[in-house]
Amino acid sequence: MKPPLLTLIGARLWSDPAFPRDATVPDPADVTIGAEGRVASITPTGTVPPSGGRVIDLEGRWLMPGLVDHHVHFTMWAKHRGRVGLAGARSADEVVDVVRGALVDHPVLSLADVEPLVGSGYQDALWPEPPTAAMLDEVAVHVGQYGRPIVLISHDMHSVWINTAAGERYGLPAGLLRENAAFEAQILLEAEEMADPRRIEVLVSDAALAAAARGVTGIMDLEMADNPLVWASRVTGGIKALRVVAGVYPHHLAESLARGERTGKRVPGTKGQVTVGPLKVFADGALNTRTAWCFDSYPGTSDFGHAAQARGDLERILADARDVGFDVALHAIGDRAVSEALDAFAASGAGGSVEHAQMVREADVARMAALGIAAGIHPEHMLDDREVMDVLWHGRTQRAFPYGDLARAGVQLRLGSDAPVSPLDPWLGISAAVHRTRDESPAWEPGNALDIGTALTSAWASPAVRPGVQGDLVVLDADPSELDAAALREMPVALTVLGGRVTHEAFDS
Repeated sequence: MKPPLLTLIGARLWSDPAFPRDATVPDPADVTIGAEGRVASITPTGTVPPSGGRVIDLEGRWLMPGLVDHHVHFTMWAKHRGRVGLAGARSADEVVDVVRGALVDHPVLSLADVEPLVGSGYQDALWPEPPTAAMLDEVAVHVGQYGRPIVLISHDMHSVWINTAAGERYGLPAGLLRENAAFEAQILLEAEEMADPRRIEVLVSDAALAAAARGVTGIMDLEMADNPLVWASRVTGGIKALRVVAGVYPHHLAESLARGERTGKRVPGTKGQVTVGPLKVFADGALNTRTAWCFDSYPGTSDFGHAAQARGDLERILADARDVGFDVALHAIGDRAVSEALDAFAASGAGGSVEHAQMVREADVARMAALGIAAGIHPEHMLDDREVMDVLWHGRTQRAFPYGDLARAGVQLRLGSDAPVSPLDPWLGISAAVHRTRDESPAWEPGNALDIGTALTSAWASPAVRPGVQGDLVVLDADPSELDAAALREMPVALTVLGGRVTHEAFDS
C-alpha cells in the first residue's frame, strides 16, 4: 500500500454553529489524505501514528473543504490585477484624472506599435456627464501621448470607453461602447494581448497561486475562450494550483463537440484537474448599462433593458444544449430575464444555473427551486451596486440579490466573484452575503442575508471533510462564525491543499 500524501494533525473540523456538533467527528482530529488524493481517515488526534508522507501540525486551526469560485473570467482577472484601477470614480472627470496620472507614470518612447493603456473598474450609471472619446483624446494630448490607445473597461465588462486612437486601432467607433460592441472591443484587445502567450501564462500562473492563497482550490472559468483546450494546455504546462471546470461558449461549441466533450467530462491529459463545464448563454445585459432586462422601466424612461436573445431562441438554445449533453450557465440579471430564463429551462428540460439572478420575483424564486435550477450568486456585486440599485431599482430592492429568499426556498447557491468584476477572493463574497455591508454603512436589505453556514457551503468544494471526498482543503487561523464583516473579508488562510498537495502555506508564528 502506498503511503499517504499528507497527514494534518490537531485539526478542528469547522461545524456550523447553527446546528449541534456531530458527536462522531473527533475534536481535535488527525486527517489523512491518501496516495490517490482523497481523505482516507479522520481519527482523534494522537490515536493513530502517521504512517508516512508529509505531516503538518495544525495546532488547533480550523479545517474545512476548499473553496470554489463558481464564476470567473480567469485570463481577464490575471491581466486585470496589473491594470489601472478605476473603481470608486464618481464622474468621467475623475476617471480622466486617474488616466492622466497613469499616462505620466507609464510614459512611452515611441507611439509606433505602442501598447494601449488599459484600465478597468469604472461604474458610470450615476455619473453627472457622459464619457466621451474627446475627454480621453484631450488628456493624451496634455501629457504628450496623443495617438496612444486608451481602453477603459467597466466594472461589469458590459461597456468599454475608448479614445480615437483605440477606435482606429480596433476598427470601432470611439467613445462609450455597450454590450456587443463592448464585448467585441474586449475580444480584440484579448487577441492582441495573446500575441505574447508566455507573458499571459506567467500572469495566469501568478493569479492561480494568489487564488490558492485565499483558500481557493477550484474555479469555474467562463472566459470567452475555448476553455477546455486552454486549460488542458495550462495544466500540462505546469499550472497545478487549481481544479478547473471549463465553461464553453456557443461560438466554441462545435470544436468542443468535435472533441467529444460534454458537461462533467474529464479533459484528457489533465488527470481530472480539468472537467468540461456548462454552456454559457446570455439572456440580458447588466445593471450599470441599464441593459438588465426588467419588468419595470428604468426611472424617467420607457426602457426596460435588453433581451440578449430573440423570442423563442433561448428555449431552442437550451434544448440543443440538453441534446448534446451540456448544462447551461444562463446569465440573467433583471427580473424579466430571470423569468424568461426559467421559462426556457422549463420548456427545454435543460439543467444548469441562472447566473447573477440580481432581481427575482417571488414567484420565480419558488419556480427556480421547483425546477432544480441553481443560482450563481456574486455577493460583492451587491455592495458595488447598492447606490445604483437604490436609484435604478427604486422601490424594488427588497427583491434584489435575494439570497435569503433563494436559500429558504431550497435553491442551490453557488458562490462566485465574476472576477474581474470583483476580486477573486471568496472571503469578500462570503462576508458580503452574511453581513450585506463592507464598511460602516448599514446592512443593505438585511432580510436577505445568509447565515455563515449557508454562505460557506455555497463555496465549498465538497459538502464536508469526511473519508472518501477529494482532498481539497483549507486551514484557517480564525473561526468564520466569530468574525465581523471586516475581519471576515481579511480571513487569514494558513494552508490550502489540492488533492493532498500543499498549494499555499502561511502559518502565523
